[in-house]
Amino acid sequence: MVSLQRQTPKFKDLAPLLKFRLPSVDATSRRLSQAHTIADLRLIAKRRTPTGPFDYTDGAADQEISLERSRRAFRDVEFRPGVLRDVTTVDMTTPVLGKESALPFGLAPTGFTRMMHSEGERAVVSAAARAGIPYALSTVGTTSIEDVAATAPTARRWFQLYLWKNRDLSLELVRNARDAGYDTLMITVDVPTTGNRVRDLRNGMTIPPQLTLKTLLDASYRPEWWINFLTTEPYRFAFDRSGEGTLSDLVATLYDSSVTFEDLQWMREAWDGNLVVKGIQTVGDAERAFDYGADGIVVSNHGGRQLDRAPVPLHLLPQIVDRVGSRGTIILDTGITSGADIVAALALGADFTLIGRAYLYGLMAGGESGVSRCIQILSAEIERTMKLLGVTSVGELNRDHVRAMTSCIPLPVT
Repeated sequence: MVSLQRQTPKFKDLAPLLKFRLPSVDATSRRLSQAHTIADLRLIAKRRTPTGPFDYTDGAADQEISLERSRRAFRDVEFRPGVLRDVTTVDMTTPVLGKESALPFGLAPTGFTRMMHSEGERAVVSAAARAGIPYALSTVGTTSIEDVAATAPTARRWFQLYLWKNRDLSLELVRNARDAGYDTLMITVDVPTTGNRVRDLRNGMTIPPQLTLKTLLDASYRPEWWINFLTTEPYRFAFDRSGEGTLSDLVATLYDSSVTFEDLQWMREAWDGNLVVKGIQTVGDAERAFDYGADGIVVSNHGGRQLDRAPVPLHLLPQIVDRVGSRGTIILDTGITSGADIVAALALGADFTLIGRAYLYGLMAGGESGVSRCIQILSAEIERTMKLLGVTSVGELNRDHVRAMTSCIPLPVT
């Protein structure tokens, strides 16, 4: 039996081990330094944000099956690495819609963003500008088109639009976006009516949040959020030019269940920049979107927030790429929670990806710094995954690098 020979430790031997770092005086920096994954940011966000706004971000429609399946699809991907490649330098620059993005993902349009954190869209577009990636402002964002542009003049800005009942107002917003330097119009087409977001119903979610007994109790251990909410400017939507409409009145003007592809053609004639159709969930609709003038499409089930049991975007992606990949830009969103997910989407044929919940978790966790932390986490994960796969640029990724496995096998319809 081996017998250990022991000695008294000497200070010179211990000194290299005794390296204490003083904690940062900035509480936000301390919090974010402990976040190493998007899941970590989510946990911080949940602690710091009232239940209503957090669940509005975190939840999906009905039983949330669409969201769970979309995330499971990424978990089921098997990577197939190439070894003995020189991966000293990795280039993550990605062309999208005529310009370069420093990373192969952009920040998707999200509604009511100042509800998650009072810095809202200003924080998001500032972080995007610093990272050199696109940011899409939502029609139901809580900062105006002009204010977002003024906050980050160098940012690449896209504008998301619903095809509304009030077409004159739609055209006015499109003109405002063009005048403010937005180069891409993203039309969301999967909202003929709003999805059944059960968490919001159970929480009695209203916008702006109401000070009920329940919300006051919730506020008791999340005081910073409420202080910011009560001491900053009231919410105002990107589409509310007067600033005087109630939420119910304003949203009633948004969703038009009679919209068809002919309306898309009308918008194509009104907008001379890049036109992207968001919410494509079948191969046939992908073809029709390009037939009617789209420059790109977003394969998306709206983060699982509309039709539950909707198609899984990652499963649908290769079929769409095979059919229309040569006709324009193919973007994927829904279910992305890591940089490895982004690499998988690119390998399966996506030209670009969008993240939504991921950066909102960062926003709730730490405002603008939290969004930047989200981008840093994803960037590091993308770079590491690419190196481990043996590729040095986004353009090298292809289907040889992945195998999509799934426990959800479509059955033939008889």
